[in-house]
Order: sequence, then C-alpha cells, then structure tokens
Amino acid sequence: MTIAYQPSDINTKPLPKDFNKRKFTINYPVTTNPYLQEIQNLSKIQCLSKNAWKKIEQIKGWMVSAETATFMKCGGLGMIATELPEAFNKAYDSQSESLIVITPLYTGNTGKKKAEFIDGVYHGAEHKDISLKHIKTIDVSFIGDKSALIKNKVDIYVGEFHNCRYIFLGNDRFFNIDPHPTNPPAQDGCYIKNKNNINEVERFAFFSKAVYTLTKTIASGKLPELELPNVIVANDWHSGALSGLFKYFTTAQEYIGTMDSQLSCTIKSIPIIHIAHHLGYQGWDYDNTSKILNSLYEQTATIVLKNAKSIKNSNPRATNTLIVHDCYNQASCNFHLADRVVTVSKNYLEEVSKELGFGFDFRDILKIRKDHRNFYGIVNGYEKSLISPNQDKINAVNKYFGTTNFVTFDENNLEGKLQNKKEFIKLISQLATDKDFKQKVIPLIDTYKFESIVQDVKDASKTPIVCATSRLVEQKGYDIAAQAILNISQKYKDIKREHPIFILGGAGDINYFEMLTKLKDKVSTLNPAIGKRIFVFRGYRDEFAYAIQLASDLYMMPCRFEPCGLTQMEAMAKGALPVAMSTSGLVDTIEDGIDGFRTDVFFTNNRRVYGTNLTAQRLKNNENAYTETLDKALFVFYTAPKIFSTMQQNALRKDFSWDVKDGSLSKYHNLLSTGHI
Repeated sequence: MTIAYQPSDINTKPLPKDFNKRKFTINYPVTTNPYLQEIQNLSKIQCLSKNAWKKIEQIKGWMVSAETATFMKCGGLGMIATELPEAFNKAYDSQSESLIVITPLYTGNTGKKKAEFIDGVYHGAEHKDISLKHIKTIDVSFIGDKSALIKNKVDIYVGEFHNCRYIFLGNDRFFNIDPHPTNPPAQDGCYIKNKNNINEVERFAFFSKAVYTLTKTIASGKLPELELPNVIVANDWHSGALSGLFKYFTTAQEYIGTMDSQLSCTIKSIPIIHIAHHLGYQGWDYDNTSKILNSLYEQTATIVLKNAKSIKNSNPRATNTLIVHDCYNQASCNFHLADRVVTVSKNYLEEVSKELGFGFDFRDILKIRKDHRNFYGIVNGYEKSLISPNQDKINAVNKYFGTTNFVTFDENNLEGKLQNKKEFIKLISQLATDKDFKQKVIPLIDTYKFESIVQDVKDASKTPIVCATSRLVEQKGYDIAAQAILNISQKYKDIKREHPIFILGGAGDINYFEMLTKLKDKVSTLNPAIGKRIFVFRGYRDEFAYAIQLASDLYMMPCRFEPCGLTQMEAMAKGALPVAMSTSGLVDTIEDGIDGFRTDVFFTNNRRVYGTNLTAQRLKNNENAYTETLDKALFVFYTAPKIFSTMQQNALRKDFSWDVKDGSLSKYHNLLSTGHI
C-alpha cells in the first residue's frame, strides 16, 4: 500500500549545485516517519547482519561488471567477471542455476582499444565477437549538460558467449570510448574521458542507474523476455551505487508516493554482494557530486542524502554513506549497504579491516562487517588451462617470432623449460642486433642499450632468468626491485657463477621506465657483467610477455599491495617461481620455500603489517626485506638445483582453477545461496 503525503511534508527539491564546495553539515533529524527511519538505520542493519539471509534454493544471479575479460578488460576485475560466471554456469547448469553478466556495450576507439557494433554483431575490445538480439529500449533518467534530468535511451541486448549469457546496455553518450581532447593520458579503455565529456565516475554511476532501471522494468512485468535476478553480484566500485538505488531510492520513492509497496518490496528483497578489489580505487568525483546524486536519486536526492546515516564509526569523514568528507564516492554505498562484501583474498580482508593504508575511509566499516560475519575473503580463481604452457599458444608464439624452438613442458618434464631459456636468450639478442626484426615483432616496445648475450652465456642451465613484467605503476614496486637488484649486483661483484639475466619492464608510466634505464646504467658501472644482462623495455606485446614467462626461473613481485594477484598464478603455471612481498593475496597464494619465495616482513606507512617484531627491527624496510628474499631465491637456484626444481614442480602442479574441490567457486555458490561461505 502506498501512503499519500501532502507535498508540503516532503522536500523534493534537488540538492543545490556544488553544495559540497561550500561549508556544510548534515544533521540527521530525529523522526518517527518509518521510511526515513528505514533509510537512517539501514547501514547499521546491514553492517551488523540484522537481516537474516533468506536461503536461495536455485540461484538466478546477475554479475554486474563494467569490465569483462571477453569484451573489455583492463585488469583482474575483468577476469573474475568472465571466468566466475563461466565456471559457475558450467558447474551448476544441471541444477538450472546461472549467473548472467550485465555489462555496457562500449563502442569507439581509444587508440589502444576498439569496439564496434555492426549488423547485430558486437566486436569487443578484446577481439571477441558476439551476436546480439535487441529486446527493448528503456529510459534512464540522468542529468544532461543543462543541469536538468533527461531520459536517456538505453538499448537492451542479449547474447551468449561460451556457456554464458550476456545482457549488454547500449548508450552512445555514456558508453562511447572515443577520447576527449583533454582525456588524461593514463586513462584508457572504459576509464576514458570520452568525446561527450563523460568521465569514468559519471559513466559508471549511469551504468548503476541503468541496471536499477532494468531491474525495475522487469519487476514491473514490462520485460517478460528477462527473468528477475534473485541475487546480484556487484563487481567493484563501478557498480557501487547499486545498494543505494535498490534500498534507499526505492524506499524514498515509496515515501513520496511514486512507487507502490509491493514493487518496492520486490526490488529491496534482492540481495546484493559487493566484490571489492583494490580499495584505493573508489570512484571519487568532487566536481560532479551534486550532479551525480541528483541523477541517481532524482527528486528524492535531498531526502536520501539528509538521512543516509553511516553506522557509527571513529572516522568523521565517513558519517554519510553517499559521500566521503565532501565528495561523491561510488564505492561507499555498497560498503555500507550491500548484504555481503567480499574481497579477493583472505589476507587482504585482514589488511583492509586493520590498516588505514589498505582500508582507507572504510577500515572501520569493514572491521564491523568482519566481526559480524558479512565480510569474506575469497581468492580469485584462474582457469589453469588458460595459463599453463599449452601447445596452441606456444605454436602462436613460434609463428609470430619465426621460430620452432619454444616448447611446452610440465611438472614431469622440465627439460622444456631449459629449452625455452636458450631460445629466449637468442630472441632478446636478436632484438638487440637486428633492427628490422625488432621493428617487425615489437614495434611499439622501447628497449634500452641491450646487446647480444648469446656468446656471453656459457651455460643456460646455470643462468637464472629473473623477470619483472607487470604494469609500470607505483603499486608494482619497481623502485623496490631496482634497489634489490642494485644491492645484489654489488654483492655478486666477484662471484664465479653465471650472472642473472634480468628482464624488467611493461606498459605504463614512462618515469618508471626511465628509472629502470638509470638502474641499468648504474649497475653497468658497478658490475658490468650483470649490467650487460639487464634488459629494460617499455610497452606490451602478448607474445613477448608469454615468451618471458616460458623462459623465466624467477618472477619478481615486490608489490606495495596486490589484493589477489593473477600474475603470480600465471608465472607459477609456467614454472617461474614468484619472489614476492608478503602482502595481501600473495600471502594466500604463494607458500614460501615450497612454490615460491616471500619476504619475512612487510611494511606499509612505516608500520609492520606482516612478520615478527624482531624481523622488522632487523630488516627495517621493504627494500632490505626484498633484497634478502631475492638473494635467498638466487642462492637456492645456484646451490640447490634439486630443491629449486622441486619448487618449480610444486608451482606447476598448483591449481587455482575455479572448480577445484572446496575452491573459490564452491565458496561463491555457498555465499550466493546462504550468505556464508
């Protein structure tokens, strides 16, 4: 039943433009109105698990994700959006259970990623095609250029890829990826500021609003082609507005008389599980705070904001669930209001609920959730068949480089690993000496002062190949790796062994590339024998990256944070032992001394996060800790080859696939079904 209120009882005025840029205070009123009480108390109810999870006997879920590995991938959250639903559908299809992926229909060309929709076929940015059927066009209200709500047409398409059903949401204004002239150079793919002047936060706020509107349309019986989900998985901050829309906005519409109670109850009863990847990415937008809130909550924006009270915590910046301090924060709503929160490893759960440097403004909220058992850590799965050495991929690498010498191998035959090392040494030497060859195979990759080392390497079996080939960003700790290599170079100045070959680089910030070139110059002065063997590059080519992992013995991961990490899984599947910092998901996935090497201690913001006090006092900082671990890894390679080979076999046997017994997939199924893992 809808309760009718007089207009004078309700403030339906929009939030003032740029209200957050002036000094303001939100005082939450004492009220007897049941709708306002519901909004005010919701964060407390959700964080303390006061609403019991109604068991879902047959899961019909949606995975809501801005990225997918199949059609638009920029990182690990795209992998989970593709692999988790595919694995889920494969395992539970016989029980008539499913996860459907909801994602934007991106079109345009960033210069690096291109996507287009032609004659019913979507050609995604990851070079995969899917045939789509248009089933409906819906209106999604959002503020346009003139500060007024306008109805944006969103086309709903459906299609299937592998064993997964997709629902694509199409709108050229928000989901176009042609860059704006002022687009920041670091922004690409679906994060681009597009030609319509839409930035990433506004884009994904609109995406959440479109998902909400689609759900409302289905629940109203206006789209019989689609089944209403009975659980929603919101993949990271991009869909962080969903809980506010499903719970606050629905309640507020019932309050002002624009939604009946039955429809409101149907929408609010759909549980939302929020997957948090790296908490440093939250979707901040200071300049568009009032615009986005008025767009999301329409005529109820003022009502919702003034009652969106956070559960009491010690952080004065996070007393409201819609904004942090004075800025719209896309992730905040789901952290406060989702029925469950998941992060992508157990150790990262511990870090974000204890350390401000990891949990940021949400540390206290997540600590409360953890204590009340509605916050879980589940390691990302990674389909092993996709990352272990396989003949098709190796054939493609050989064809690309014009060779036949890269070979497959497994834990029962490590001879292939040695063959790949020999071939890789030839490859990088050819890249150094044959300009035409380099221009042909890696034309967009910059290299620095490298010469052939074919004659220099006398015995590849006794030569460790050590690589660090992640993105060139602060997170990956290239400065820590550089200091460790410098320290090792000084220590190894007079050793009578084959010196390590270091392969360092990736796509990303040119400043880190320049730092690595300076490292090579410095090491070349201090220890020319090692300096000659440092290969520095900037850029990315899939075949080259694959060849590096096929050949490497050790994979450097001196990460400042790594919520789960997929790179270490890829490396281990190819017999490259990770040399990692003891942070986040690296602790959960690497067994020190068994299938990789981890530091004995880890610091953040000058605080010990991992390890003992005595170890922390001895090592003092991450640079020292990582140097010690890299030195230990090299020592095992040189002095205990049988132990090193056993560790490689252990790494090759390790299986992070979603569907292993009691693995990540079964945990997600339990969570979706019962609310617990």
